[in-house]
Amino acid sequence: MNTSQKLLWNLYAGAIGAATTVLAAKAVNAVWEMATGDAPPEPNDPEVPLRRALTWAIASGIGIGLSQLMVNRFAAAQWTRVMGTPAPRFNKTSLRI
Repeated sequence: MNTSQKLLWNLYAGAIGAATTVLAAKAVNAVWEMATGDAPPEPNDPEVPLRRALTWAIASGIGIGLSQLMVNRFAAAQWTRVMGTPAPRFNKTSLRI
């Protein structure tokens, strides 16, 4: 895979990832409001009960994480379909201590 294809992939995946994150955050907020009847809490506010802040953090993390996973897989499949080559892989970071 040449450098221009890697650059194109980074632009493509970055744009889709950014849009997905914004839309997923709005969707998670809306689901929270429908389920609880309240606006999502500010988890860093010391007046918000810890249980509620943790519940919000877990719910938003799962919602946004799953949406990013699904969209990244979709983007990679579309890249392969259009370009005829597998999508470039993200470099794995390893930590050795």
